[in-house]
Amino acid sequence: MLDGMIVTVCGRVSPHSSRFHVDLQNAADVALHFNPRYNSGGYIVHNSRLNGVWGNEEIKAPTPFPRGHLFTLQILITLSSYKISANGKPFSEFKHRMPLTHVDKICMAGMVRPSLITFQYLEPHHPVPPASLKVPYKSIIDGGLRSGKVIIIEGVINPNGMEIFLRHKSGIAFYYSPRFDENVVVCNSYEDGTWGDEEIYELMPIQIGQPLQVTIFCSHQGYEVFVNGEQTHTYSHRYTNLEEIDVLDIRGDVQLSFVQP
Repeated sequence: MLDGMIVTVCGRVSPHSSRFHVDLQNAADVALHFNPRYNSGGYIVHNSRLNGVWGNEEIKAPTPFPRGHLFTLQILITLSSYKISANGKPFSEFKHRMPLTHVDKICMAGMVRPSLITFQYLEPHHPVPPASLKVPYKSIIDGGLRSGKVIIIEGVINPNGMEIFLRHKSGIAFYYSPRFDENVVVCNSYEDGTWGDEEIYELMPIQIGQPLQVTIFCSHQGYEVFVNGEQTHTYSHRYTNLEEIDVLDIRGDVQLSFVQP
């Protein structure tokens, strides 16, 4: 691990979970043990294990990850500590107990179902203030897209659906639109003043009035879309100058609660 790296973990906690953990490790040593537990009302244990010996626990309550709910965990590596965000909000900080450069793997186990784990080199992400989450929502994507980039959108979608646009100066690289009246999701691109051929998918598992998490993972080949923890769509790049795709635009009948552009 290096200074400035962000580890993002998306998933869903089991409705009957007693605990799960996310560990940053080197061989048998654990640099960061992040351990939600659900007894005594729910809390988070932070710890490390060096040479087979666990250190002093650092505990914070209440847990930001309720049983049965979707979650986004982000760990920002800095020179002095791990800065941890839960669902877009700063949650805790854990000072390094071993050199961060020794950490070379992540381990996740317990009563949880992960949907996406990514590693990115980014500037620290600052949660968008609630007043800024009004729709239509528009944000700059710092540095544009690149392989490995993750965009996370959370909220509640209403009957008239919503539209997500990933834009560049002269067009739309990726358009994503759940449409309840047609019971489909439409994906497309807009280049040189013309819409391309639509790619149409079944609407499931998106439901009106229910919490929604849309995660868009940009790979070398295209966009992988996860909805509520399930990979639902793959859309191949039609516009390949990824660094020029630098605007996230969200419109429609949706109440946003968290956006990571």
